[in-house]
Amino acid sequence: MHAFSYERPATLARAVALLEAHGPEARVLAGGTDLIIRLRDGSLAPTVVVDLKRIAELEPGIREADGRLVIGATTVMTDIAADARIRRRFEALAEAAAVVGSVQIRNRATLGGNICNASPAADTAPALLVHGAVVVIAGPSGSRRIPIDGWFVRSGVTTLGRGELVTAIELPLPAAPMGSVHLRRTRRRGHDLASVTLCCGVDASGVTRLAYGSVGPRPVLAVDATGVLADRDAAPDARTGLLERMLAEATPSARSMRASPDYRLAMLRVLARRGVDIATARLAAAEGRR
Repeated sequence: MHAFSYERPATLARAVALLEAHGPEARVLAGGTDLIIRLRDGSLAPTVVVDLKRIAELEPGIREADGRLVIGATTVMTDIAADARIRRRFEALAEAAAVVGSVQIRNRATLGGNICNASPAADTAPALLVHGAVVVIAGPSGSRRIPIDGWFVRSGVTTLGRGELVTAIELPLPAAPMGSVHLRRTRRRGHDLASVTLCCGVDASGVTRLAYGSVGPRPVLAVDATGVLADRDAAPDARTGLLERMLAEATPSARSMRASPDYRLAMLRVLARRGVDIATARLAAAEGRR
């Protein structure tokens, strides 16, 4: 392992100052489920690691405020998957959090870390896109918010600037029920990275939101505002054509060892159709409980 300095600031301001001073030579430690592996295998060689776990402003937790569900960036996947509010209103996110790695990984892996890694295969990314998440950031110039669809650039790259770190992820509380589902395809059961990830959300007006990952350099969001895709009485050709257009940005790499491009594209279509059906059924069930 490459030698590095270790800093454990007690305040958010100090953490920001350290990250600004060291720039790309600094790495943040929250859950550490990816960082520790990369430090050990030498794929990362920072000069300083900034541990966030003593910072009171970054305490993990989930709360409601001003019509939003606010998830602290250091909140772990286990807590997200178990939270009753998330399971009721953002079911796809609960399902995504529940399949990140193994039980041990989910007890350490944080939501902030999952999106900051910007892996195209990040399980939570499609669910956050479908549910319209906003990333809250602290930095040298103060706080700012970025809609999640403007967060991802390409594999490993986000719009996070020098000296900035994620403090929370906000989800707007829906005014009406939405049916949502997270689906994935892996080589085997367990904690394998997904060959395809997909989330679908359908709201009461028939708007369908599809987000998918592992099939390009960043996760993609596509929206059908016509209501056709969620309408089971619509002409099959119309639904199929619309679905193909929504999946058109999928560009899987031929270099991946997990699956071929043809297989990924075929499975993406299967999961998209399945996702629309499940999300529509869940919406109907939610409306029936009102």
